[in-house]
Amino acid sequence: MRTAYSVETVRTAERELMARLPEGALMQRAAAGLAAACADVLGRVYGSRVVLLVGSGDNGGDALYAGARLARRGAGVSAVLLAPERAHGGGLAALRRAGGRTTGTDGAEALIERADLVVDGIVGIGGKGGLRPEAVPLAEAAARARAAVVAVDLPSGVDADTGEVRGAAVRADLTVTFGTHKPGLLIDPAREYAGSVRLVDIGLSLPEEPELEALQHADVARLLPVPAAESDKYRRGVVGIAAGSSRYPGAAVLAVAGALRGGAGAVRYVGPAGQAVIACFPETLVSDGGPRRAGRVQAWVVGPGAGDDAATVAEVLATDVPVLIDADGLRLAEASAVRGRRAPTLMTPHAGEAAALLGVERGEVEAGRLAAVRELAGRYGATVLLKGSTTLIASSGGGVVRVNPTGTSWLATAGSGDVLSGLAGSLLAAGLSAVDAASAGAYLHGLAGRFAADGAPMGAHDVAEGIAGAWRSVVRG
Repeated sequence: MRTAYSVETVRTAERELMARLPEGALMQRAAAGLAAACADVLGRVYGSRVVLLVGSGDNGGDALYAGARLARRGAGVSAVLLAPERAHGGGLAALRRAGGRTTGTDGAEALIERADLVVDGIVGIGGKGGLRPEAVPLAEAAARARAAVVAVDLPSGVDADTGEVRGAAVRADLTVTFGTHKPGLLIDPAREYAGSVRLVDIGLSLPEEPELEALQHADVARLLPVPAAESDKYRRGVVGIAAGSSRYPGAAVLAVAGALRGGAGAVRYVGPAGQAVIACFPETLVSDGGPRRAGRVQAWVVGPGAGDDAATVAEVLATDVPVLIDADGLRLAEASAVRGRRAPTLMTPHAGEAAALLGVERGEVEAGRLAAVRELAGRYGATVLLKGSTTLIASSGGGVVRVNPTGTSWLATAGSGDVLSGLAGSLLAAGLSAVDAASAGAYLHGLAGRFAADGAPMGAHDVAEGIAGAWRSVVRG
């Protein structure tokens, strides 16, 4: 599992470690890891041209010491000092002893244009609000240049704690981060600026509970339900799907498709799209008497393609089993009914739906995804899976937020969310908690999208077909 910690937590851990180490030892550890990563990017260090963009903080010191290491290996290293009077003194001395040069911002763009590698050490993890005006031309020059860009700890101009980008920022090809991931490296829009991320262990002792966590194959494999020898279809769990309408029968079909591949033993469908569902999936148990007469289920999925059927949404919310609410169900559900539920509730909005629920513009949600998912979870007393370029899962009680690492932009296709609803709902019925069902569902859904697309356009039905392969990939490691 990958974990990310807040700036405050990281700084506390750094102070505690520095108190036990010789002065400067921690920065040397970071610089050594940074220099090794830069050497890997360059391939051939000797004769390469490296430009360091150096601010006034410790990130600038890391860059200077790493530059000194590269200079001793034969690279031509130039440091552009944005605040010469506040640059790290020890780092400057080390670079100059190794044969590196320093310069101000005048003429820096020409240096960047000729460089093989640009190292971004402008702003550290405490930076807020985008780059300062004097740094913007340097970031723009780095973006235009043919040079690879390596960011120190995180790209300058992004918010380490939230993933927000409120102004100009450096776009890196590689970010070398120290001690632990920072939330902004895992959450868009900042994640887009980070490129690939390489973690350098510098020996920090961190708390057990992180700010953010991203499951990996082994974590998801431990969550997925496996039938026991005495299992039958009812012991494995039965998921109810209340979805679709005369206008959107396909939503029901796709939600059932996801549910059939999600680990539950049986799927019950209620709604007006029963004939379409049976035609595609004859194993589905179809009822036309509404949720109350559908028979026993261990979880419900309600909302995909439901149109204006508020009565069915209310009926499902009144049950005493876990409920997943998606799509139209999010609009039709009474907030008080959601908050008043005793059984777990999982809401799965995309950014537009989340914005409507919060009463803000969609852009505000997309710019501040972490704040939005936490606010929704707290406001509704539910677990919330916020879909998008980075899918986030938050529980109503606060604590660790999960981020899904498997998403792909190919999943931005009609009906893909319906498949996810069925899949996660089936995992709920199989006995997973709301957070685990959301996390495992999003993980498998993302992998299925990657497998189905394989670099080309695909449809939601292809995602459903890809779930089995994603499941096998996870359990086989």
